[in-house]
Amino acid sequence: MSTAGTATRRIELTLHKPWFALYGRIKPTLVIAGRGQPAQWGLGTWQVPADETVVVGVFLFNRMWRFGQAEFALEPTHPPALRYSAPALPFGRGRIRPNTPMGSVR
Repeated sequence: MSTAGTATRRIELTLHKPWFALYGRIKPTLVIAGRGQPAQWGLGTWQVPADETVVVGVFLFNRMWRFGQAEFALEPTHPPALRYSAPALPFGRGRIRPNTPMGSVR
């Protein structure tokens, strides 16, 4: 099986935790195409296939339950920058959306 012909692209994901969050020492888990990996708060880059839709998800885990879960289906036509916003409380959902420059019009 050869993967030499598979085109890839890099995406940026900013993982944001509110300064007033009521949980500490919890780091996010990033899930790309069903494969989970630990991540850290802030800006990071990941490699994804360039020509197919990839589901990007993030969740938080505090040894008892998962919270802050969010998913985004990243299509090849989307800009390669996403932003995850975690909830302030240790329950509820997070939010992933395209990360657009401050001056752009929606």
